[in-house]
Amino acid sequence: MRRRSGYTYALPVDVYSTENELVIEASVPGLEPGDVEITIEGEKLTIKGERRAPLENVDYHVQERRYGLFTRTLTLNLPVESEGAEAVFEKGVLTLTIPKAEEARPKMIKVRST
Repeated sequence: MRRRSGYTYALPVDVYSTENELVIEASVPGLEPGDVEITIEGEKLTIKGERRAPLENVDYHVQERRYGLFTRTLTLNLPVESEGAEAVFEKGVLTLTIPKAEEARPKMIKVRST
């Protein structure tokens, strides 16, 4: 199994939301915070970087772990406050937390009697 040079793979992600936040998680073992670039432009969120192979100048017989350039662009389907976004690496997982904009958060409507 050989990898093509210049190949960019789509970074697999999990995306979920809580009452107040949108959360994106991606497995990126071996990377450091400076190895990943995250941008939010309008409704588009892009995560990109490169995972370098641990060995070069060897002939792999099997190479199943992904290495090389990766990118992932998601369309955010709800308004967010990008200036409050936080990204954290923990145990090989990148977790990006973005607060929902006020208009996207659930609202309590009080019921009154007449």
